[in-house]
Amino acid sequence: MARLHEYQGKQLLATAGIGIPRGGVARTAEEVFDIASQFGGNVAVKVQAWVTGRKALGGVALVHSAREAQEAAEKMFTLHFGNFPVEEILVEELLDIEDEFFVSLTIDDANGSPLLLLDCQGGSGIEDRAESIARIPITAEGEISHEALQEVTGDETVSRAIAAIVSAAKEHEARSLEVNPLVRLTDGSIVAADCRITIDDYAVYRHKDLGIDIARELDHPPTELERVAYAIEQEDHRGTFYFAQLPTEGCEESNRLIAFHGAGGGGSMMSMDAVSNEGFTLSNFTDTSGNPSVAKVYQAARVILSQPNLKGYFGSGSGVASQEQYHSAYGLAKAFREMNMAIPAVIRLGGNSEDRAVDILQDACKDLPAPVLGFKKDDTPASCAGTFARLVEQTDTTNDSMQRTVPDFVGTGAASHFPIKCGTLWIDHLAPEIAEIVIRHSSGLLEPGSDGQPTPAEDIRDKDSELIACEIECLRAGQAVLFVDMPVKGLE
Repeated sequence: MARLHEYQGKQLLATAGIGIPRGGVARTAEEVFDIASQFGGNVAVKVQAWVTGRKALGGVALVHSAREAQEAAEKMFTLHFGNFPVEEILVEELLDIEDEFFVSLTIDDANGSPLLLLDCQGGSGIEDRAESIARIPITAEGEISHEALQEVTGDETVSRAIAAIVSAAKEHEARSLEVNPLVRLTDGSIVAADCRITIDDYAVYRHKDLGIDIARELDHPPTELERVAYAIEQEDHRGTFYFAQLPTEGCEESNRLIAFHGAGGGGSMMSMDAVSNEGFTLSNFTDTSGNPSVAKVYQAARVILSQPNLKGYFGSGSGVASQEQYHSAYGLAKAFREMNMAIPAVIRLGGNSEDRAVDILQDACKDLPAPVLGFKKDDTPASCAGTFARLVEQTDTTNDSMQRTVPDFVGTGAASHFPIKCGTLWIDHLAPEIAEIVIRHSSGLLEPGSDGQPTPAEDIRDKDSELIACEIECLRAGQAVLFVDMPVKGLE
């Protein structure tokens, strides 16, 4: 579910005719002062972060002067939720509230239909008042019984406002929408004093006006690397690539920060627990599953390795994965070689073709500065994590000094080059016996040209994965003469 910030959700409600407090969004403490001044300093100052209990975390302040508002904002801009800083603060006029209501729309999974939860006492502590909450069904068409609303609220104006909220949720395909509290002011007007909205991931593309960067649930605004990863996922639907950066505040100098690369939900969770039990902090969660392409795994590894201060790379997912694990081995081997891997990597490749996958990975990476070890399904996540911990202890480096390298023949007249979907295939000019090795490992994609040099036998623009496999197999044969140049947008 893609989340909206409070101010974004309120703008959505306002377009549906629902009242919202006057105010504005600030990105500096000085802007907070300016907005607060417009309301005589009597404002609520609220961080815009996807967390619950903001007030208890120091993220909400009710003040009565512009100077107080600025001082509160200066403190809030120093806050981090995880390792994600506060970047926006909502400043709104204080309201003269007479009554509060709790309004929440969700999906009743048991009945497969939307559901309205309604209580005539809003605000905090709603979890402790579950018995007082009315449950009013909503049709799949977004219709709700006006009589049922009237029976609970006893107020025509409030009922109309709630019906408008339901309509706004339907129009924007919200997966959930909570207004807590919806308030009636002393002048009788109805205002959404707070709101939280999530949009169905699969509906985001139909609502570009909402400005959602990434159509999936995160607990923070997307980072630059998460945007890079999401773009890769949208361009290549061969398998899944999910990447999320995790809170690491205070861990940067601990020498226990590592990358995590999983494959499959349950197995990945178990593997995360195993490596965490060794005292490591994970910089990210990544999942490449569903039989991902070689190219997708390569790009995933490149994104993962772009994070700073990493002491190691731990990969482990399901021990019985149905995907062909040698695809992952080729992608990882290419990434590790290009980056001249200087931190240890332990990769558990349990599942189909695991013997072949481990052989490919270890053979292709045997001459790198740091050890790269492959394991199979009978190697438990705990034992792999223990081996990984020992390797990290023996290594003094981080990935900060690692840089991508390409062969000397790339970009020169000493090599042939052919376009592919995400880059360029480069082939060094070869002696006849070496050309034969390249052709043999190309899965029929290359054939001898008129000059004896390898040339495409067919359209290779969508054959990035097969060509990466050819690159690694030529390298394993001792001939680093073919290179798939696939820059990752946002990294190079």
